[in-house]
Amino acid sequence: MEQNAQRELRSANPEWTLSESMARIAKALVSDGPALVFGESAFTHVPARVSVVVATTGSSGVAKEVGLTASALLSSARASNKALGAEFGNSWSLLLPLTHIAGINVLVRALELGTEPIDLRKHQGEYPRADFTAVVPTQLFKALNGDSELLAHLIDAKAVLVGGAALTTDLHLQAEKAGINVVVTYGMTETSGGCVYNGVPLEGVEVSITPENRIAIKGPVLAHTYLGAEALWETQCKDGWFHSSDIGRLENEKLIVEGRSDDVIISGGENISLSAIESSLHTHFPHKTFAAFSVKDSKWGDALHVAIAGDGFPSEEEVAAYLGEQFGEFSKPKGFLHLPELPLLGIGKVDRKKLTELLMEAPN
Repeated sequence: MEQNAQRELRSANPEWTLSESMARIAKALVSDGPALVFGESAFTHVPARVSVVVATTGSSGVAKEVGLTASALLSSARASNKALGAEFGNSWSLLLPLTHIAGINVLVRALELGTEPIDLRKHQGEYPRADFTAVVPTQLFKALNGDSELLAHLIDAKAVLVGGAALTTDLHLQAEKAGINVVVTYGMTETSGGCVYNGVPLEGVEVSITPENRIAIKGPVLAHTYLGAEALWETQCKDGWFHSSDIGRLENEKLIVEGRSDDVIISGGENISLSAIESSLHTHFPHKTFAAFSVKDSKWGDALHVAIAGDGFPSEEEVAAYLGEQFGEFSKPKGFLHLPELPLLGIGKVDRKKLTELLMEAPN
């Protein structure tokens, strides 16, 4: 194959049935037809090796289009099915959008098992049973807080992959107590989705921690490039290792993800981890959802704010007092934002930039 060879890129039709989407992605994976993007793309052609294009959610600031090869997607699907003990003929249910790598992975895993996923993206009422499924923490929270049909579906599954955003310890324990076999996944679009399950890398995947405590990943699941930003890809993927923006450590040969290198703010000269604030609040107030974000401030530099979704308990005073006890007086929020629900990037990550905009728009 010529180094600069190209293939056509086509956008998937939102009106396609799941069977049609399965057929198109199967052709794309064997290079029998154009490469696919579920959503919009700025490109009409991609490198010949690229089979699927997925846009990242842009949590690091700028959205990127990731070119994934058939080899990477199939390696991910096979390793995932093997880790879960999935057998030919087993079923997956689809609860996630195909515009995200987690949804696409469900299709490819099902292809490898010779089945078609049970499409539950717009389902209402009682759910049919599936052997495996994948959700984000927001969906797990809803299942454990009133959505009894979804809860029953998750309990019936042999395993439920949970990823896309950090899963709090409390929500994890609630799910296990309810009888859900939770498999916590770690990964990103650039690694063909989750490539570490319950802290253990999938077959063929290697994990290391850089001197800056950032998580680096190597293996056949890595993407081919960033479309139109190949130089950026080269800076993040060095010697076969993709350097993420996540901070972590290895403990007893298991990966512990501690947060993102870009979610630490400096407020009044003190470092504050937004993810640590959120995790602590979710643990102490398990029936509420929170998001920590910052606003530029002439006095503090970055002023910590907390968004609280939903009505009722806890009060702002209780949140401030708790954070002060846990992290020190400097961690008390300088302001609060109350919303019916948190704005999300994609399928699970809080849109902190949007929270800042909403705060600026809110009446004083």
